[in-house]
Amino acid sequence: MIIYSGTLADFESDVDGGLLAEKLSAAVYEKMGRNASRSEFSSWQNSLNHMYIVLGMSEVPKDAGIAVEYNIPYTGKRVDMIVAGTDEEGVGSAVVIELKQWMTAESVVEKDGIVKTMLGGSMNETTHPSFQAWSYVQVINDYNVCIQDGLLRLRPCAYLHNYDITDKDPLTDPAYNFYMAEAPLFGIRDKNKLREFIQTYIRHGDRNNVIEMIEGGKLRPSKSLQDCIVSMVKGNREFVMIDGQKIVFEEILEQSRRSKTDPLKRVIIVEGGPGTGKSVLAINLLAKLTDSGCLSAYVTKNSAPRNVYFRKLSEGKERLSRSVTSVKNMFKGSGAFTSSGKNDFDVLLVDESHRLVEKSGMFKNHGENQIKEIIKASKLSVFFIDESQRVTLDDIGTIENIERFARSCNALIKRMELDSQFRCDGSDGYVAWVDDVLEIGETANFDTVDDFEYDIELFDDPDELRRSIREKNLMANRSRMVAGYCWDWRTDKKCDPEYHDVKIPDSGFEMSWNLGSTDTWAVDETSIDEIGCIHTCQGLEFDYVGVIIGDDLTYRDGEVLTDRTKRASTDRSLRGLKQKYPDPEEQERAADSIIRNTYRTLMTRGMRGCYIYCTDPPLQEHMRSRIDKFNKNPKN
Repeated sequence: MIIYSGTLADFESDVDGGLLAEKLSAAVYEKMGRNASRSEFSSWQNSLNHMYIVLGMSEVPKDAGIAVEYNIPYTGKRVDMIVAGTDEEGVGSAVVIELKQWMTAESVVEKDGIVKTMLGGSMNETTHPSFQAWSYVQVINDYNVCIQDGLLRLRPCAYLHNYDITDKDPLTDPAYNFYMAEAPLFGIRDKNKLREFIQTYIRHGDRNNVIEMIEGGKLRPSKSLQDCIVSMVKGNREFVMIDGQKIVFEEILEQSRRSKTDPLKRVIIVEGGPGTGKSVLAINLLAKLTDSGCLSAYVTKNSAPRNVYFRKLSEGKERLSRSVTSVKNMFKGSGAFTSSGKNDFDVLLVDESHRLVEKSGMFKNHGENQIKEIIKASKLSVFFIDESQRVTLDDIGTIENIERFARSCNALIKRMELDSQFRCDGSDGYVAWVDDVLEIGETANFDTVDDFEYDIELFDDPDELRRSIREKNLMANRSRMVAGYCWDWRTDKKCDPEYHDVKIPDSGFEMSWNLGSTDTWAVDETSIDEIGCIHTCQGLEFDYVGVIIGDDLTYRDGEVLTDRTKRASTDRSLRGLKQKYPDPEEQERAADSIIRNTYRTLMTRGMRGCYIYCTDPPLQEHMRSRIDKFNKNPKN
């Protein structure tokens, strides 16, 4: 979708008449259903006036095409400006320009393609302008059929019209040479250089309808993109499928093939408990479907699973290649489909579907319902779900809700189940024990489990628990500490390793919640010194997990009880409880379920072992008796 398009002559006329920003604002409302922000309006007036000067004194033909604010398909990203026409060979050509109002910058050479600039009133990390322009073009290249067929060529660049590029400038550090060679960088004194760059590639007007090729061209994953994601998955031990996963895998592929040949919409619901391989299956499907030419995406509400799985896929790769960058854009948030059209995607693979919510965005003011939007946006939508992992009041991901919206779209519905246990050392018995000890359900069949070895221990000293987890982590950086959300998470201290949020009185134990809310905490080497909560570890797994059970779970008079008043004030899991459930008994039932589900999720993150400490002494003693019984179970 392009917000504004016309010829260069149209563009100059609208700038001369002071109409361009107003037209852009009106088009945003018409095409995107929202009002343009004051900062957007100001940036249009500022940046586009600079481009008016550059183009007005150039040799670019007046019938060249101009596009402003092009929304890149499937990404939620927007290209600031495109100048289009034909090159000296008569081939469709477009210069993609990233516009910045920056006035200062700092290099961050230890991170690939990252710099610092003034954002939100302080210096913050962001991508280098050349990287940004380059990466946008690579994503377009990897999906646009006209480009793949050689009918169109894109050339990226970045123009910082308020920034004076000096000798030994932070933005021109040799660490960024690769990206600047691919997407040249122009500053306040480089208007002539930018003109020459554009003129080199736009020799004639837009006689080939280049703007239409970009906006309305057919989309499909390129061969290089297909090969890239297949190679990332192939041979990666993190994503090996076996047994029941393969059956579900083949059925979903078959349904995707049918969706290509008939007009029917399809919804598949895949149920599976902790460690049944839902995420591994979804990643394998993403690779296979893309390889077959399907427009597909891996979707989660929380960003942590997306970023961790992409990190695992790309480990061992050298500098991010063109296609690896495009692969990252296949990993999407569940709120990315509020403006999607009907059947924009062939297949959407929705992991952690139990975490879907109604409205999207930071302020929950975008869209209508994520389940509905996902089903609408895809010919085939696959929901991987474990209803026992719904851990906030906002979670609406239930089988009932998915089926209801599927029926409203006249979709064919199919339910499948994953029952093979990969986590917890292959032990369905351990998961049953967790359900039983947390009194989620009476599942005493853990007494007669098959032969397995799972390391579950209770620690009387939280520091000793931490030392044991640190020791286990030395083997492969795959062990972590987690805790119930019973300690406030101070945003003003989120990047201060000296501040310890989690403190247990009389024990001397102190740790920081994961710093900076990093979305790759589960695999960051330094995070062994930090403690994660449900929101940073759900959907992920470790070799060993150390769980601190806080004061929101207690043991009194022979019962495991929950106490929602002990949850941290910064935890949003129970926010709005009274408004959603006016009846006090319903409030207690809802909060009770969320707290128990939270600990069930935390205690089933470990593949080989779970180490536990309880802040409530009676619960600690109760847990001791239950763990002793578990460890004495016959392993036949």
